[in-house]
Amino acid sequence: MDAPPTHGSLSEFARPERPGDLTPFLKLLIQGKSLTFDESRAAFGEIMTGSAHHAEMGAFLALLARRLPTVDELAGAATVMRKHATTFSTSIDTAKILDTAGTGGAPKTFNVSTLAAIVAASAGAFVAKHGNRSRTGRGSAEVLDALGVKVDATGLIQRRCLEEAHVAFCFAPNHHPAARHAMPVRKTLGFPTIFNLLGPLTNPVNARRQAIGVYDRSFVPLIAEVLRELGAVRAVVYHGMDGLDEMTTGAATLVAEVKHDAQGGSVRVYETTPELLGITRVNPLSIAPENLDAATKLFTDVLENRAPRAARDMTLINAAAALLAAGIVDDLRGGIAVAQSVLTTGAARETLANLVRISGESAG
Repeated sequence: MDAPPTHGSLSEFARPERPGDLTPFLKLLIQGKSLTFDESRAAFGEIMTGSAHHAEMGAFLALLARRLPTVDELAGAATVMRKHATTFSTSIDTAKILDTAGTGGAPKTFNVSTLAAIVAASAGAFVAKHGNRSRTGRGSAEVLDALGVKVDATGLIQRRCLEEAHVAFCFAPNHHPAARHAMPVRKTLGFPTIFNLLGPLTNPVNARRQAIGVYDRSFVPLIAEVLRELGAVRAVVYHGMDGLDEMTTGAATLVAEVKHDAQGGSVRVYETTPELLGITRVNPLSIAPENLDAATKLFTDVLENRAPRAARDMTLINAAAALLAAGIVDDLRGGIAVAQSVLTTGAARETLANLVRISGESAG
């Protein structure tokens, strides 16, 4: 990419550097260059501390949004966001903790990633489910709240949920207060920015196992490489080829598996289909609930093992990805079998009951 014409000397635009100045990074991006890990970390450091001017921040995010971010740009930004996160302590080794947060930004089916978290926890995983409210009004926070989970529980209660129920809900706004500095700019821009990719990369307890659905297929290998760079023990990244940020029953799914090894980790990218996984092909949007009440009922029906087959199958294949990332199974077919057993025995229903009970108790 050629640099834009200068139309004369730039000296008239020169000014002293100031705290929070993003201009050095803007100049690099305008020239078509990418940021190094350290440059990205420095730029997002200014954003996360509230030092950056909103106009420069908007220009910075818009320039990044013109193309795919690089691994260094995402890893640097995620490192800063993790540093500023409000966390809670736990006796569980972070190498054993799983998250099932996705990027969003795709057509909404139902609360698949949250169901996958509960199923995985019921099978022995420790899940710190990172989530937020949704533009649809029936996101993970809304549904769990409707079911009786205290979604904004204190850190002490979250710790108990994770250690005793094997699953805790981490309400994103409570754990990423520094992100508020960018929120007015993001809302003004009105299009996805790099922050849409950062959420799943910034689990507040540094979960090193992840199942992440992304809203564009081009993000699958990218996010996998970023997770490898950030030291993930095991991760599964996926995009439904029908446009969903989930493992899908309606089309093929593009998958990237990340495994930690002595050389720093490996990434394997492949496609799978419902048929290869023993699942009947059904458009999952055909069962998307229309409102919060319907979403809550469908969620409960899945856990009660009485949901329509299409909802059950979507839950099974996404839970399988979570179980694979957790290291409980060796492949997706094995994960489907374990997930089905968890639903059939009522273990998943019991896990939700435990989460409701513990999250509602006093931290005193």
